[in-house]
Amino acid sequence: MADPVVRIPDAKVALSTASVYPESTATAFEIAARLGYDGVEVMVWTDPVSQDIEALRRLSDHHRMPVLAVHAPCLLITQRVWSTDPWTKLQRARSAAERLGASTVVVHPPFRWQRTYARDFVDGIWRMADETDVRFAVENMYPWRYRDREMLAYAPDWDVTNSDYRHFTADLSHTATARTDAMAMIGRMGPRLAHVHLADGRGSGKDEHLVPGRGTQPCAELLEGLAGSGFDGHVVIEVNTRRAMSTAEREADLAEALAFTRLHLAARAPRP
Repeated sequence: MADPVVRIPDAKVALSTASVYPESTATAFEIAARLGYDGVEVMVWTDPVSQDIEALRRLSDHHRMPVLAVHAPCLLITQRVWSTDPWTKLQRARSAAERLGASTVVVHPPFRWQRTYARDFVDGIWRMADETDVRFAVENMYPWRYRDREMLAYAPDWDVTNSDYRHFTADLSHTATARTDAMAMIGRMGPRLAHVHLADGRGSGKDEHLVPGRGTQPCAELLEGLAGSGFDGHVVIEVNTRRAMSTAEREADLAEALAFTRLHLAARAPRP
């Protein structure tokens, strides 16, 4: 039998439900199934279905699309989703992940004005991680910019590699917005990199979430490195399709993102 030319890692490629906005969470499951994704990451936000575990289970069963990760409601627009208490949000996200069979909860570092939460965040995430098999993967963020001004909106730091977390989520749209070296950050994360949000960016002041390959970030290099290292986490397509003029155009972008990811998420097998 001939030796394989390439080696495909165990990493699954998922679609974030945020990638179909302004369409619904239910639509994300349908599109993910139709395009051949391995599963979905549920962004818990203002869509009632995203907050309803039984509704998510029915969608998962109907489309045969497993929920691989749950993104906790820690955005500005989700400050009142699942409670106003940030620790309650994380507890509910963990419960949702456990009930849906997801391996990962994605969480952002606190906003600086959440002072008590921010002060206890690192230790609290470790405590919660010790209570479950679900991985709490803390996501890199970026400084907020307006014209020539920069605001540090996250604490302890938008660069999560400056703190001690068990698991990380790497987001390449966020590295573009932060104007940092994505591969250097991945290197600092090392084996604690558990989850990837794949998107691109051009380094503007906005969090662009472009289709991979349309910006300046090393999306292909990252994927090829993950393949070579035997990465077994999830790669989640989290792109912005709000400007799509039709469902067909949106699906074309999501199909392109999936094809790009599968192409580069493979490593040349070593010669015997």
